[in-house]
Amino acid sequence: MSTPVALNDFSKIPTIPGVSPLTTEQSRQSFWSSNPISSFIIDTYKQIHSHRQSLSLSNPGTVEDLNKEVSRDVFLNQYFFTGLRADLNKAFSLNPAFQTSHTFSIGSNTLPTYAFSALFANDDLFVQGNLDSDYSLSGRLNYGWNKNNISKINVQIANGQPSMCQLEQDFKGSDFSANFKTLNPSFDLFSEEVFNGVAVGSLLQNITPNFALGLEVLYSRSQKGSPADAGVSYLTRYVSPKKDWIFSGQMQANGALVASFWRKVSANVEAGIETTLQAGMIPITDPVMGTPIGIQPTIEGSTTIGAKYEYRQSVYRGTIDSNGKVACFLERKILPTLSVLFCGEIDQFKQESKLGCGLQFETAGSQELLMMQQGLDAEGNPLQAPPQL
Repeated sequence: MSTPVALNDFSKIPTIPGVSPLTTEQSRQSFWSSNPISSFIIDTYKQIHSHRQSLSLSNPGTVEDLNKEVSRDVFLNQYFFTGLRADLNKAFSLNPAFQTSHTFSIGSNTLPTYAFSALFANDDLFVQGNLDSDYSLSGRLNYGWNKNNISKINVQIANGQPSMCQLEQDFKGSDFSANFKTLNPSFDLFSEEVFNGVAVGSLLQNITPNFALGLEVLYSRSQKGSPADAGVSYLTRYVSPKKDWIFSGQMQANGALVASFWRKVSANVEAGIETTLQAGMIPITDPVMGTPIGIQPTIEGSTTIGAKYEYRQSVYRGTIDSNGKVACFLERKILPTLSVLFCGEIDQFKQESKLGCGLQFETAGSQELLMMQQGLDAEGNPLQAPPQL
């Protein structure tokens, strides 16, 4: 009695003399290649992939860092403060990195009176937490599954303000970067409004070795029963072949146009300019009755110019904008473990001024770190470049 042959067991199918039997993989390939639709998609993908490899493209960076050379490195957005401030940072280890920080502030409208933060980081994990005197708690966790995939979680619980939870996923390819994030998400599978919250997806793709184009899509629904909002932003970034100047542009979903230009003037000097144009509508009312009779389109804009001077023991940043504001920030390292901060702003149109002064102390939690902060190795010999903890 003959034994039945399983349909997926190709090893037991009788062979014809001179003809080799098809394996499972070969049968799948023959099916996809014989299908005209799938074969066209496969051939198109192979052509695009081979063309991308021939261009020797590199990763363009993330959408979040589209204009970081101007907004983070040159401008004062991340550094400016008012009042008196003192930071006490203590490093306990370098690998893995563990550091605590105490911040004291007086006379500031934005900074709390006291804040404590702790940081832990190794090759795959980054964890940071912050607790201030206003009973506001915030935390951030980044985990790298590999060098191309990073998951992020940001949580904030503020006194008297809505809580915030943001989930984010970064993926970096050989010539593109993709990001997906959601803010305060909630799901209801048994309702027509399945998703509530904010969801943002972005993609930045290198077209040439120096030119990248991107797209950012936003979907938002604040609460159940309210209509959803959606928008698309268009991005671009160009890096010069010598990487001494960078241009970036954004056409945002709200109608704003943002253009930034960064220039490496010399080894110690950087300059940047950013221009923002915002389109809007102003209602036109009847001068006698006061009733609206139409709308008038308007365009508002502002331009900011800044420069950064970085020397061996100090860093200076200064900006001036079209709204009449002149600001500066100076960080001077007096000792390897002590820095002095000074920042000021003058609003020429409003006749207002702001001033901030601060101190930063760097202490070590071990004898080895203490020697490194003082520019010495474990044997007491001077180091060529003392590390910045």
